[in-house]
Amino acid sequence: MEFGLFIQGYNPAFRRGDDPAEAEHRALMDELTAVEAADRAGFKYVWLTEHHFLDEYSHLSANDVVSGYLAKATSRIHIGSGIFNPLPQVNHPAKVAERVAMLDHLTEGRFEFGTGRGAGSHEILGFLPGMDDLSKTREIWEDVIGEFPKMWMHDTYEGYEGKYWALPPRKILPKPYKKPHPPMWYAAGNTSSYAMCAQKGLGVLGFSVQSIEEMGPVVEAYKKSIVNAEPIGAYVNDNVMITTAAYVREDVDDAVRDMVASNPTYLQSNVYRYHDTFPHPDWVPQWPDLLPEMTEEMVRASIGSGGMVAGTPDHALAACQRWESAGADQVSFGIGPDSLEGTLETIRLLGEYVIPKLDTDPVHRTTRFREAAAK
Repeated sequence: MEFGLFIQGYNPAFRRGDDPAEAEHRALMDELTAVEAADRAGFKYVWLTEHHFLDEYSHLSANDVVSGYLAKATSRIHIGSGIFNPLPQVNHPAKVAERVAMLDHLTEGRFEFGTGRGAGSHEILGFLPGMDDLSKTREIWEDVIGEFPKMWMHDTYEGYEGKYWALPPRKILPKPYKKPHPPMWYAAGNTSSYAMCAQKGLGVLGFSVQSIEEMGPVVEAYKKSIVNAEPIGAYVNDNVMITTAAYVREDVDDAVRDMVASNPTYLQSNVYRYHDTFPHPDWVPQWPDLLPEMTEEMVRASIGSGGMVAGTPDHALAACQRWESAGADQVSFGIGPDSLEGTLETIRLLGEYVIPKLDTDPVHRTTRFREAAAK
């Protein structure tokens, strides 16, 4: 199993104090510091979100810019768009293809192309005002996604006349640095989406998986379908990535105290504040009401159960082994609520005590798929 980070520019109002501009700047810069540390610690991936208009929850809107910075600031970690939004009303597909190829050059083949359809009505309706059924974004996405490999692999792109966008024949430049093209992923949210990803040969960015128990049916749907994939690109990216949080310290009391202090349920409240296309559990209050803050007793009781990666390195290793047994090919840790010091400590301990035991292949899984297709 491989490991990554997930960054999104989390900037809660309760941290802003008297200088909101400085708080926003510090949130973004701290996340870049964490990525550089993860690169040194042996993490293989970092995923950068693209969100718009989502105050507090995510201020990382220009992830192509951040990817360019990280291309120079890191040496081994793969830099992934989690996601680029390819809906023509948000980003023209030709420009997305150009940016992906350019980032493949800047990273010398370390870029991973993840796509999705937006984070709910507040974001989507900013670009598609008046849309009465947000599920229509899937049809728009499907009108786009199969054209990217053609743009990258054909000397002259043959052009396209679709329902939602069109492009005459053109040379799409540059071409990706490494053949045939970067690995392709999709941010899936339900069982049918996992199966659809598999049919198209796409890896899954499982941002909405909340527990190991939720993984069973979606992974089963994916792995059952991937063997019969008809990839839209040059190869199948057989990969399931899930995200979770991590609070790892040498002393379990420090992990408990720091997790409580970070108030992670405020971030979770913001997830349901904006992701109104997700099922809304009965136990989650409607915004602006918040989930209760965690107590030390609650954190202690949850350590060692499910997939919660918290406590000592031994606790973290056991939790990651449970994710691996459940079928995860990659676990990526979302950062933001914890302090920078705490995040760096988690990265260090995972890099020293957990990653070497579970990720024994020096080559990235996606690199092996890509190189095999280039032969």
